[in-house]
Amino acid sequence: MINTIKAELIRKGIHILIALAPWLAAQNRSHTALLLMGGVFFYTLVESLRFVGFSTPFVSSLTNKVLRERDEGRFELGPVTLGLGALLAMLLFSPPAAAVAIYVLAFADSAATLTGKFLGRIRPAFLAGKSLEGSLACFAVAALICFHIFRDWRIAVATGIVSMVVEAFSIRDFDNLVLPLAAGLTATLAAFAFQV
Repeated sequence: MINTIKAELIRKGIHILIALAPWLAAQNRSHTALLLMGGVFFYTLVESLRFVGFSTPFVSSLTNKVLRERDEGRFELGPVTLGLGALLAMLLFSPPAAAVAIYVLAFADSAATLTGKFLGRIRPAFLAGKSLEGSLACFAVAALICFHIFRDWRIAVATGIVSMVVEAFSIRDFDNLVLPLAAGLTATLAAFAFQV
């Protein structure tokens, strides 16, 4: 159990690093896009080598330490979808909506996972193994992030609800793609609807 907790904390610590993308994009959007693409390409190459039996210093050993039991024996897709989710959000949305999307990916998704894994007790059948506590954590963090950026509670609540629903029903590592796109699109549409 201790190893599982440690691995999950390391996973989410790495996951949270994607929150640097909006700050980097504010410095230079093109360079940030290239950095994300390069990171996805590099990880795909290294993970492909690990998958066929070749170990790469640092990255392969780190991947092996944080690999979830369900992912053993297969290509670990999470970092690829994480980078692509942030990249797509940055390219598709205005800077404020992209920031919401990427921060929801970094912080709300992590809050949902950690809360659900360590504090989650209520697991309704319709959440397919996820906890109500994790879903509520996702809502709260996403809404706070959105309110901090847009300063409008209506946009924050809408983004929080959509983020919670998407995170609750997303399929494994693909929530790294779907969650930021849903959060960014919701923030964009809500800001337009409420003339913010």
